[in-house]
Amino acid sequence: MTRWLLGDQLAPEVLVDGDERVFMIEAHAFAERRRYHPQKLTVVFAAMRGVRDRLRDAGHEVVYVKADRFGDGLDRYFEQYPDDDLSLARPASHGAVPRLRELVDERGGTLRVEPNPLFLTTPAEFDAWAGDTSVEDGFRQEQWYRHVRRQTGYLMNDGAPAGGEWNFDDQNRDTPPDDWSPPPAPSFAYDDRTRETHAWVTDRFDDAWGNDEFEAFCWPVTRDQALTALDNFLNHRLPEFGPYQDAMLDDEWAMSHSLLSSSLNIGLLRPVEVIEGAVDRYEAGEAPIESVEGFVRQVAGWREFMRHVYRRAMPAMNETNQLDQTEALPPLYYTTETDMQCMKRAVGRVWERGYAHHIERLMLLSNFALTYGADPHELNDWFHLGFVDAYHWATTPNVVGMGSFATDALSSKPYASSGNYVNRMSDHCQNCEYTVSRTTGEGACPFNALYWDFLRENEETLRGTGRMGLMYSHVDGKDDEEWAAITERAERVRELARAGDL
Repeated sequence: MTRWLLGDQLAPEVLVDGDERVFMIEAHAFAERRRYHPQKLTVVFAAMRGVRDRLRDAGHEVVYVKADRFGDGLDRYFEQYPDDDLSLARPASHGAVPRLRELVDERGGTLRVEPNPLFLTTPAEFDAWAGDTSVEDGFRQEQWYRHVRRQTGYLMNDGAPAGGEWNFDDQNRDTPPDDWSPPPAPSFAYDDRTRETHAWVTDRFDDAWGNDEFEAFCWPVTRDQALTALDNFLNHRLPEFGPYQDAMLDDEWAMSHSLLSSSLNIGLLRPVEVIEGAVDRYEAGEAPIESVEGFVRQVAGWREFMRHVYRRAMPAMNETNQLDQTEALPPLYYTTETDMQCMKRAVGRVWERGYAHHIERLMLLSNFALTYGADPHELNDWFHLGFVDAYHWATTPNVVGMGSFATDALSSKPYASSGNYVNRMSDHCQNCEYTVSRTTGEGACPFNALYWDFLRENEETLRGTGRMGLMYSHVDGKDDEEWAAITERAERVRELARAGDL
């Protein structure tokens, strides 16, 4: 039996048994499907090559094949090892198992698919919890999160949540004082292998979108580097993570966020060790409950929830578009050229490092596309190509479900807002060419007119939802003259955005 490690399963400590042979395919054609960020490609390929070398140094036989496609790589493998049996941890991406099984069967081998230990919970556990609830009924993360807490015992005291509350989200919406600055983001001393991989990526995929300067590269590509990043977060960033996790500042790209998602999503870190590390800091009195609970909720709650909802909602989630949004994504997502300070910062951060934190993703990048009327699947494609941590199982439900409200499987209301939210949670509006207090007329914040126009255009779908009553009471309070001005401004914003002049 030979262990097949995929590029997002780079955890030989838990996947490779004894001295078994290891098989890896470095497939290049997938990287040509989109203009993937050079930093994302560098993370994947450098991490794969690092695991290869680490296993060989430990005495393992590693068959490492560079090929355009998986089929080509399997051809070369079975030429050397005909009729071999391969074992594989179940991939998270929809349809991967039947595709890979067919490829192996066609070449005379066999494929055994095993449970994937790189997640905290199992499909069977979620399905038992969900029962008869269907995707159409909608799933809600909070109840699943509480289930996981009860099952694992994380932040629990005699069956009750630590601190007396399940969720401290209402305490995690502060903006930092003017003199605040976060601890520095972790940095790493990269070896020649990583440098050579990055040089190859920028040469091989020269149409990629995003900063291709190696000096900007800042992500772990080895197990040791990922553990260093984890220690940095737990020891320096976690205490202030909670209160400021939703805040956005012009001059702080990382804030106190963990910056661990790319390592988690390729297997360099496992959810159990990052969760237990955070819980240990709380129990030792080194981090407050609101920070630790907020982080645990993201990993044990939200990340696991996304994986399972994706599994249950695919393949329909690839096509769903309940609001019938059809606008092309405006040029500012690719050029970063806009006078909207908030969008310039958010898109610029993705271009620079392949990263923006969760509120920038939801309430800036997705919120603008949603209220603008962008096709949710085009937005999803942009997230896939731009973010170092983007994988189909994680990104699609977040973007198509939460960010675009193309399905209500995850939420009973869209995450849409005016510029007021941006102003409350950031300092972006202080340095913006647009006036956040104005809705209509030249120079008014684009978010404002787009938001109200969005609510009116989608009234038939949204008004009946229980959580939209207050918003529609404000819609009802506007007279015809105000609506005419809002419509005019929204149309003008869209014209400017289409032309790349916003």
